[in-house]
Amino acid sequence: MQKLGLIAGGGSLPVEIAQHCERSGRPLFVIRLKGFAGTDLSPYAGAEVGLAELGKCFKALKRAGCRSICLAGNVARPDFSSLVPDLRGLMVLPKAVAAARKGDDALLRLLVGEFEKEGFRVEGAHDVMEDLTLPAGLLGAHTPSDDDLADARQALTVARAIGALDVGQAAVVAHGLVLAVEAQEGTDALLKRVAELPGHLKGRPGAGLGVLAKAPKPIQETRVDLPTIGLATVQGVARAGLAGIVGEAGRLLVLDREAVIALADELGVFILGVEPGAP
Repeated sequence: MQKLGLIAGGGSLPVEIAQHCERSGRPLFVIRLKGFAGTDLSPYAGAEVGLAELGKCFKALKRAGCRSICLAGNVARPDFSSLVPDLRGLMVLPKAVAAARKGDDALLRLLVGEFEKEGFRVEGAHDVMEDLTLPAGLLGAHTPSDDDLADARQALTVARAIGALDVGQAAVVAHGLVLAVEAQEGTDALLKRVAELPGHLKGRPGAGLGVLAKAPKPIQETRVDLPTIGLATVQGVARAGLAGIVGEAGRLLVLDREAVIALADELGVFILGVEPGAP
């Protein structure tokens, strides 16, 4: 079993992957990104590395005997002028700035390419943990109505459309009306905006109406940036007065799955997985 180098940002996903490796006996080395990785990863063997310290990162992974790497967790787009690169990072920085102007996907593809040039195999979080993605069908006890299904189809159409423009991964539709789309603010902020909309446009907590859809961008590097839902997503959907969440089966990560299902059941939120490309 190949030793995994986990390039860890913020949030619970890197922690889930580390715990999975520990349970399954897979050797692990954690690169904790400064300013992003949480303290839950401190007990694992690893090193702390700045965003632009590519040389330090590569050397640490090779010394640890890692041949495969997984990039996971939340990392906000940096202020490139504030980065302090090492020599290897300095070589890549102009290309990173140029790629960032084209969108997040271009930047991520560049980063993946740099790891592959160094001989690392890049694994997606869903490759490391096969049961991490949304399955087809319902996840939990609640079933969408016909109106909910119509909103789900429309929301997925919109999410895919904005993804094609490299804008975001999520959209909210209620009564066939687009209430909001995601950009750089992220899904939690998107749902807060929806919660502040007039009540006649959506449902209310306990009597949800409308659907949040999340879908990967068509050009997306799915090994490093699949859309994700977790406990905060379910809470945000319920507070916004929405009925449920829809995503593409195998292409949406579900963090803290058992807890997410339990919370969705408690709050009356349905979670639905549809086949990729399904209307």
